[in-house]
Amino acid sequence: MPKHQHPTIRIEPATAHDAALILRLITALAVYEKLEHQVVATEETLRETLFGPEPAAHVVIARVGDEAAGFALWFYNYSTFLARPGLYLEDLFVLPEWRGNGVGTAVLAHLAAKAVARGCGRMEWSVLDWNESAIGFYRTLGAQVMEEWRICRLTGETLAAVAKREVNRRPGPGSPADE
Repeated sequence: MPKHQHPTIRIEPATAHDAALILRLITALAVYEKLEHQVVATEETLRETLFGPEPAAHVVIARVGDEAAGFALWFYNYSTFLARPGLYLEDLFVLPEWRGNGVGTAVLAHLAAKAVARGCGRMEWSVLDWNESAIGFYRTLGAQVMEEWRICRLTGETLAAVAKREVNRRPGPGSPADE
């Protein structure tokens, strides 16, 4: 679609029936981010974790006509400093052919409205440091890029090893105090 035609964009909550579409969009995002080797999600795991009895997150699909143009996956978190909930945007992806047509802005505006309606103190997300076009886009919306913060992550064996640590362990003589 040519840019600046202002297509009618709909932002709709995803359902379990959208699992295959969500997986295709996740895979397209991973290819764009050069991380496709990390995708282990399946339609089944998406159905279980997003639409089961205790959904871990929410998904919206951006549509133009009958076509999916992009998606966002998000969840509520909490700010201890603000003592208020927050909205964390895990992933926002617009298919390349729909970029520049207002799809990303429509999705972010939809999520910002949800955050305001819920009384959230903030809405946050991460962006890869090499994704200058996204960083520039976010800045045009007024987003502050938090250069001083870093993401910390535990996965796989490391996550399991930390989970096995004793909660009430007391340091002995000569032990580091923080263990």
